Amino acid sequence: MTPDDLEPDLPQDLRDGLIAVGEAARDLGQPWWIFGGAALALYGLTEIHVPDIDVLCAPRDARTLLAALDGQVVPDPGEGLFRSAVFGRAHDQSILIEVMAGLEVRNGGDWAEVGFSSRRRIFVEDTPLFVPDVQDHIALYRLFGRPKDLARVEQLERLIA
Repeated sequence: MTPDDLEPDLPQDLRDGLIAVGEAARDLGQPWWIFGGAALALYGLTEIHVPDIDVLCAPRDARTLLAALDGQVVPDPGEGLFRSAVFGRAHDQSILIEVMAGLEVRNGGDWAEVGFSSRRRIFVEDTPLFVPDVQDHIALYRLFGRPKDLARVEQLERLIA
């Protein structure tokens, strides 16, 4: 393993959920990413509480992934700060898994597409998982702009300082 592939120390429910995502995503056709709090834990920021696993992927893959995780597509009202072309939840896992495709964030009066230009592999018990580079994640949290997101920017910036 390379240093980027080192396995972080994770709570068991998060570890089990991440392995479930990785196994269910093995045959997806397009790139996919774990982001949000679960990605921060995979970067090694284990002092944060992670209530769920957020996954971003292509619309067709989102439906495939949700089916493999015994999840369901949930209608997205497209109100508030976020909206997704496909949004679903898998509740019957060790931790809630939320799958998104075509994710957009409200930026002023317009919608901006959420995406990542980087993809970093991290293993959990020999299961490959993919997260965006820390810089991509910082840009995402700045775009989101909520107080909790800006606090995460500070945590992430400490990783690269």
